[in-house]
This record gives sequence, structure tokens and C-alpha cells, in this order.
Amino acid sequence: MGTYLNPGKDLFEEAVNSEIFIDKSGMLMYLNSVLKTKKKYVSVSRPRRFGKSMAADMICAYYDRAADSRELFDARLISKCEPVKCGTRRISWDEYLGKYDVIRIVMTDFIKADQTVSKGLLKLNKLVTRDLSREYPDVDYYDKDDLIQSMQDIFDETKRQFVIVIDEWDSVFRERKNDKKGQKRYLDFLRDWMKDKSYIALAYMTGILPIKKYGKHSALNMFTEYSMIFPRELAPYTGFTEEEVKSLALEYGRDYDRMKAWYDGYVVSDIILPDPKHYEQKMKGKMPQPARYPLYSPLSVVEAVTTGVIMDYWNKTESFEALAEFINMNLDGLKDAVALLMDGGRIRVDTSTYQNDMTTFTGRDDVLSLLIHLGYLGFEYETSEVFIPNREILDEFRSSTKDGEWVDTFESFRTSLELVKATWAKDSDQVAKLLEKAHNRADNKTYHDEAALSYAILYAYYAAEKYYTMLPELDTGKGYADRVYIPRPQYADKPVLIIELKYEKDADGAIAQIKRQEYPDRLEAYKGNILLVGINYNRDAKNTDPAFKHHTCEIDRA
Repeated sequence: MGTYLNPGKDLFEEAVNSEIFIDKSGMLMYLNSVLKTKKKYVSVSRPRRFGKSMAADMICAYYDRAADSRELFDARLISKCEPVKCGTRRISWDEYLGKYDVIRIVMTDFIKADQTVSKGLLKLNKLVTRDLSREYPDVDYYDKDDLIQSMQDIFDETKRQFVIVIDEWDSVFRERKNDKKGQKRYLDFLRDWMKDKSYIALAYMTGILPIKKYGKHSALNMFTEYSMIFPRELAPYTGFTEEEVKSLALEYGRDYDRMKAWYDGYVVSDIILPDPKHYEQKMKGKMPQPARYPLYSPLSVVEAVTTGVIMDYWNKTESFEALAEFINMNLDGLKDAVALLMDGGRIRVDTSTYQNDMTTFTGRDDVLSLLIHLGYLGFEYETSEVFIPNREILDEFRSSTKDGEWVDTFESFRTSLELVKATWAKDSDQVAKLLEKAHNRADNKTYHDEAALSYAILYAYYAAEKYYTMLPELDTGKGYADRVYIPRPQYADKPVLIIELKYEKDADGAIAQIKRQEYPDRLEAYKGNILLVGINYNRDAKNTDPAFKHHTCEIDRA
């Protein structure tokens, strides 16, 4: 047993012997199903406190041929699992137990903020090859100082494959955020070490961030990603499940409902397993859905259960400045989005453009995508929406938005909420007044044309996203509605809003156009609960009257 080669079972035994231990050994069955296949490259990304290192310790203890772990795992849930299918074979729970040489690397031991990546990788290479040469002194090495060649030499002579486990794999993107050259050097090293290598039976990497992309591509494209956005088959092993927390609350006599309010809220979905019956189900309109797992922050649950105190434990390992750094960027109205999220709203996010680092942000969606991976936002895969998951994380947002820079943001949000409520009340004068107020907070020059007016109205109504899904320019068959807001399922009692904009015309004309183009008929299911909102902007309105407004509004029901 060495420091890096076959590190043994001690760390996993410490977890098992702890006061609270949640058995996640079932995930090893999935790893067994991909071991020695084209899917043997596994990259798992989760926030801090979500059990990444414990899972890495467990993997090492299970596969390590020198660990003698049968008794340890015979008492775990994995021993009760049915065999898993791998091609035409069925793999029993213990078929791969203690069968491999394991290399375990904690990358933060080598990637440091105050030293070059090349220096750290050189140290890694020397220390791991030293362990290899001690374990296999009789191998005819081509170059004992070359890690990749040494592993190939060992495999060629012994036919023994390796399981490589890398914890904190993404440290280079956190410790050396701006070292683009070093990051590329690191990714090239990992690719050369692992890609298409016959000596690898399984490669398992875990960290906070998914694999770095350059454009739409990755240097490590052989890895399958299991992230907070799409954890795939590893969904139930991503955090504490509802049943696991209920069991702990019962055992320790804790208030489960309060724990749920504080630490629940993350939700992940797995995949639909292939089944020939699916085609038949599809034809009947009854396609199966992925299983959904509500998840809890493990560390916070453990702290609350053992102390009996429900409070914010997140800030013991993260400072609120870490969150403030990102949300203060205010890319593409990010602050307005944060205000909406803090009020319980949800926002649709395109996660595909995020480059999986902590410096490359082209818009608010990239920042929000990062916050999902950091654990500050929950993500619902089916709707692509983000949300603040629970009371604990909401406290972090509150701490991060206390300074004066956020005063105008929250005032604008309150105005927007008033606007939505005035629209529901059909108070057209108040709607016009609040639109004027919203626009006066902006640069007037930004809405002195028809296209800019459309954007300004959208901005003024942004708080509506808490209650609605917005459809821009709904095709009615006879034209387009400028803005249509469809109630979210949890707010089904709210009316549909159809907003028609006019520039230098009149609000009555906007209402007439809505009726003429039969927009309500396009929304037959909502008939009787639709508000038609006509808004006109008059650029040249005279301000001699103290009550003058550029905006006029008419609201009618359909």
C-alpha cells in the first residue's frame, strides 16, 4: 500500500464509523456496469458539502486489491443489490471487489495558487511513479520517471488494469482562475494520461465544476458528465434524499418539516432506462418519465441533526462574499434576476453556453449556470429553470445583497410587482403611472422607438416571471401578440395577460387589435380568465400638466 497507489480503506472506514453515515454504496453497482466499457470515464460534479470525497474514498476501498474490504462492504447496501447488466453479462455486487490497482489523487495537493501548473504536475508524476516502481520493482520500465509509460509497461507485463480516482480535479480552475496556459497544460496532461489507454479499467473524477469547454468542445471528451444539471444514473447519490433525511429526523427526534424548509429544495432527475415497451407506451401517449429526487445539503443536515439547532450552516464553509462576487457583475440584468429569485420566482436559463470555469461569462445565464454548480441555485432539468432551493441559501443571498448597490434593484422589483398587481386589478391609470415610474428610472433615450418600447415594457413587467411563463410574439394566425404571459401551474388562478404595444397611437387601438386578431381564441383553454392589456407610448406628450404621462393604458377582460 502506498500514498497514491492502493491507498486502502482507512478513510472510508472513518466515514462508516462516524456518528452519522448515509450508505451510498449502491452507486458502485452503476460504476461496475460501466467499468471496462466505453463509458468507463466518469466525471461527477457537485457543490461543496455534498459528499464528493466520501464517495471517492468508498470507490478506492472497494476496488483496491490490497485493501481486504469484503467484510466492510458485506455490511453495506451494495451487498443486497441485484446483479447489474453489462453487455451480455450480469455483474454481481462483489465481482470487482478488491480486483484492481487504484491510484488516488487529491489534485489540490499538486495545484497551488503560488506555483505553476507544470511544477505541480511534475511533482505528481514523480510521486506516483515512485509508488509504482516500489510495488512493481521487477517490471522492465522504459523510463521510470514517465508516469504514462510506466503504467503501460506494468499493464503489458502483468495485464493488471488500474482504477484512477481524482478528487478536486477542477482545482486548477479555482486556484489559478486566470492561468489559461496552465489550464490547457493540465487538461492535455489528463487527456494524455487517460484517453484510449488499455491500462485503465475505470477513471473517476470529482469536483465542483464540470469539465472545461473551449467553445463547444472539451479536451476530455471521453468523459461522461454527471452534474447538478444532469446527474443521470447517479441522481440518487448526489445528496441526501428525502427518505434518508426523514429517517435521520425520526432517529434523532428532530423536526423534519423545519429541516425540509431549511435544507431541501434541490431537485434532480435521472434517465429513462431503455425498454422495448416504450414505443408501445409512446403510441398510447403514456411515455415514462425520469425519476425525480428532492435532495438535501448533506453537511447542513448532519449539523442540524447532531446539534438539534436549525440554522444556516452553509456560511461555515463558504463566505457570502463568494456569492456576492458573481451576482454583483449584473450581466444582462442579472441583479433583476436575483431579485426575482429571492422573491420565490423561477427563471429559464440556457446552460449550454457556460464554459465551465469561473472567469468566462458572456451573459447572465453563464453566471446562473455557475451558481447551480456551486450549490447556490437549484435547477429543474425538465423546464430549464433555476430557483433558490431553500431557506439556508436564501440567507446567503440576503447577506450578499445588503450593500447600497442593491437598493435601486429591489425598489425596481417592488415597482414591477405593483405593476403586475395593478394589471390584475384592471387599474389602467395605476398601470400607466407605474410604467412611467419604471421608465423614469432608466435612460429615456433607450425607449424612444418602437423596438425599444417593447424591451422597456418587458423590463417593467419582469416580476411577472414569478407567476408566468412569457411567450414573445404569439402567432394567432392573423398576427402576433407582443407579449403573452401564461400562468405557471402553481398559479393557475391568475389570468392570462395579453399585452399589445402601440407607439404614438392609442391604447384603445391596441385593445381593438387584440380582439380583431382573435388572440383569446388562440388560448381557448383560458377563456374567461384572460386580460387584454393595451399600452401606448406617446413620445411627444406635453408636460404642462402635473399629471402628464407618456404612457396610456386600457385593460379589458376576455
